[in-house]
Amino acid sequence: MIEIITTNMMEAKIIEKCGADRIELISAFSEGGLTPSYAVIESTIKSTKLPVNVMIRPHSNSFVYAGFEIENMKKDIDIVKSLGANGVVFGVLNENHEIDEDKLKTLLEVCDTLDVTFHKAIDRTPNIKKAIKTLAKYPQVTTVLTAGGMGNIEENLEILKEIIKMPTHLEILLGGGLTLANVENIKAKTNAKSFHFGTCVRTPNSHNGNIDEEKLKQLIKLLK
Repeated sequence: MIEIITTNMMEAKIIEKCGADRIELISAFSEGGLTPSYAVIESTIKSTKLPVNVMIRPHSNSFVYAGFEIENMKKDIDIVKSLGANGVVFGVLNENHEIDEDKLKTLLEVCDTLDVTFHKAIDRTPNIKKAIKTLAKYPQVTTVLTAGGMGNIEENLEILKEIIKMPTHLEILLGGGLTLANVENIKAKTNAKSFHFGTCVRTPNSHNGNIDEEKLKQLIKLLK
């Protein structure tokens, strides 16, 4: 499974054309992704047959949210659901950088049939294996996006291999630092089956670059 980040409908069309499997739709790419506008969500979903998962993140200060922010996130999820998205992407931590289960449950209550990805907030937790076990208690959480912790993903291969082997229903989606140069090695060493890409399929390799069709096609050919 290959998921590609986009911020708009035009890129979504390119992603579908190149043969990717799923889209993560965000705004504020340089801040790690925030909730896009409703107009962008609607136009992107209408532009593609690929499943679109929408980032639900009100700010980039941290993954700790106040009560009123959780309420806003719930409203955003309701809107995303009404616009026909496949899923939502969010992460909630407490002051100790552990998963905030109370707030997670509150958000899951409004997700209904949406797929739920718990994003790279998990990489800030003190014990990723413990965090995976926590998320595995919730059937609505379908996917976990992770680089195996902070730092370079290539330094986290052992922990990634371990969490991929854990007996849960969760799709472990590798992302954060994947490139054309390293993804084959990472796939071989971790037995990963799901991959998430952002800047590496752009020219130049930055948040401000445009999707490079040749790069994306090459990447998909490597993995499929």
